[in-house]
Amino acid sequence: MIRPLKLVRPPPPAPKAAFAGDDAALVVGFRRGDPSARAALYDRFADHVHRVLYRLLGFSPDLADLHHDVFVRALGSLPSLEDPSALKGWLTMIAVHVARSSITRRKRRSWLWFLPSEELPEVESGAASGEVLDALRATYAVLDTLPVDERIAFALRFIDGMELTEVAAACETSLATVKRRLARASAHFEAEARKHPVLEAWLDGGTRWGNPSAR
Repeated sequence: MIRPLKLVRPPPPAPKAAFAGDDAALVVGFRRGDPSARAALYDRFADHVHRVLYRLLGFSPDLADLHHDVFVRALGSLPSLEDPSALKGWLTMIAVHVARSSITRRKRRSWLWFLPSEELPEVESGAASGEVLDALRATYAVLDTLPVDERIAFALRFIDGMELTEVAAACETSLATVKRRLARASAHFEAEARKHPVLEAWLDGGTRWGNPSAR
């Protein structure tokens, strides 16, 4: 008697283990061709890069493309990173380069953008009032009047909340230069902000940029 053959399905492939090493190990793994390290680079730093770009650019319709551009540049340059433990700061520096190029292109075209309410990205608090959204729009309208390097230093320091040393590293300049840029940017920002009623009320209540050399 001939018994019918039984088809045995192969077991499903085991799920790929997530990369568990620190940033330095991630760089080493990437250089060795570990696919989990490549995926971990994005998973670990996607939110950070998005936050930096958003703080620098505000309501930019190109934000998603610029976010992608940061990681394309990072993946192409990661093998040459001298200090693997400085991965986060290095990615911040690339994000600053990408944002600076975007701001420069926009200034050449000499246009300001004001998105309608339905196109605004979600505000991080999840419960922003109309006044807060108006203030955000006005804030980035004022930032558009600053020279690009001063704008970047101001946004990293006072909008993103970076330490002065982090701002200097991201801008690839000295601490003294960053302090000078912040002093000029703060004076310029306050003068221009007072032209916007929604910001003037906030300025009269106290500002974060009163002392660029603090901390």
